[in-house]
Amino acid sequence: MENIYAAMLLHKAGKEINEETVTSVLNAAGVTVDAVQVKALVASLSEVNIDEAIKAAPTMMAAAPAAAPAEEKPAAPAEDKKKKVEDDKAKEEAALEGLGALFG
Repeated sequence: MENIYAAMLLHKAGKEINEETVTSVLNAAGVTVDAVQVKALVASLSEVNIDEAIKAAPTMMAAAPAAAPAEEKPAAPAEDKKKKVEDDKAKEEAALEGLGALFG
């Protein structure tokens, strides 16, 4: 997770996100650097438009509460419950797809 934070910080600062800069940020923060993870992150982000991923993040966050259980309601027919479960799964999958774009 720290690796992603380092990449986000570099992006926000307008700096290039590469192995050297991510490693420098992590070292400055006193984090133990795993070179394999840094390399994988940089490779994953090379084809990601970070600005677009950030814009999509509020959409993912809005979908998450929709999947949370609501107040207790009167019992609904079994078909309505099944449809709601399917809708919740579809929303969750869509949110995860957006998150997957962040990692390539």
